[in-house]
Amino acid sequence: MNDYTFGNKITELRTERRLSQAELADMLGITNKAVSKWETGKSKPTTNMIRKLAAVFGISVDGLMTLKDGHKTMDITKIVITGGPCAGKSTAMSWVQNAFTDLGYTVLFIPETATELITGGVAPWTCGSNAEYQKCQLKLQIEKEKIFEQAARTMNTDKVLIVCDRGCLDNKAYMNDAEFAEALQFIGTSEVEMRDSYDAVFHLVTAAKGAVEFYTTANNSARTETPEEAAVLDDKLISAWTGHPHLRVIDNSEDFEGKMKRLITEISSFLGEPEPYEIERKYLIEYPDIKWLEECPACSRIEIIQTYLRSDGSDEVRVRQRGCGGNYIYFQTVKRTVSGFKRVEIERRLSKEEYLKLLMDADTSKRQIRKTRYCLTYENQYFEIDVYPFWQDKAIIEIELSREDANISFPDKIKVIREVTDDPSYKNAELAKI
Repeated sequence: MNDYTFGNKITELRTERRLSQAELADMLGITNKAVSKWETGKSKPTTNMIRKLAAVFGISVDGLMTLKDGHKTMDITKIVITGGPCAGKSTAMSWVQNAFTDLGYTVLFIPETATELITGGVAPWTCGSNAEYQKCQLKLQIEKEKIFEQAARTMNTDKVLIVCDRGCLDNKAYMNDAEFAEALQFIGTSEVEMRDSYDAVFHLVTAAKGAVEFYTTANNSARTETPEEAAVLDDKLISAWTGHPHLRVIDNSEDFEGKMKRLITEISSFLGEPEPYEIERKYLIEYPDIKWLEECPACSRIEIIQTYLRSDGSDEVRVRQRGCGGNYIYFQTVKRTVSGFKRVEIERRLSKEEYLKLLMDADTSKRQIRKTRYCLTYENQYFEIDVYPFWQDKAIIEIELSREDANISFPDKIKVIREVTDDPSYKNAELAKI
């Protein structure tokens, strides 16, 4: 991810204007540590901050993003989301998609290679030996990553986030030392080169360690481990990645939603982005000035259609279409009550065909929720404004905070009626009732 060229350009523009890092930081309302990270290539400004930088330097955004040779800068970051069995990786992919698409990233996902091979009939027990299988898996993983990186370089975008559902070093946990050495020789690389080809690694701890009541093999045909075996494998995976400069381990010390929020926070911190998930506050507002939102350069428009499906028992099942301009992604979410107030939320991404098929199971006792979401960055705060077609006089605005006592600075154009964070009548499930 290190973008030294872009960092050098910021340094050059800053020194030309005789500004220190601290002075530039004060002008932007950030810390000088953030400026230092930009200039050393360790992170890159958000889209909104790039606009502010351009204004400070008195140049256009294109001028800031264009290098001396006339080429535009492109920030391609490749990260790994790994973890023990039943750690929440599938749901994590949906959270990553939602969070970083809203922050201006083109997010690309490389599917888990082991699952692809095993469900296709290529497995350690069908190949000549485990070592031969691991060679096949490593070879395919590396080629897939090359293809995704090649495709990313052709895209008309400034920021690409490539997310690997497991990376090459995961294989080490399934081999002994001799097998791993043989595999490295077959590939023609070293362990360090393989490990450090990724910009960051985020390990989700298996539910078998600290949340065993949620451990299951039912949602993955390639998963066969008992909880005890899963815990041992989890430790091996952490060990395999230990030594990477940006390894983060996310355990089960909080509930599952808290675990997902911590993952997004860790990725955001690595990328140098504002943290989109912490404490949520929801407010009822007067119907916003749509023209102002549409014209605001720090605002993105997203179309959302949410449909509740028929379900048995206490499960709440919904599917969602999310996107803009004819480009959509699809998700299914299941909210399940375990006991009392304890609930688990399982989310997975769908193909368009899967989404359309599931729509046939729509719960006709509930209306389909259609809303236009405006994601607005204002004074380093991240707002989501939901405009519903059945309301002509009001809307909902949400914000994620880093702490409960954080001050909220609403734009002058937003007129708050009252806070409805704890009011169930403003939840989507309630709004969907006919």
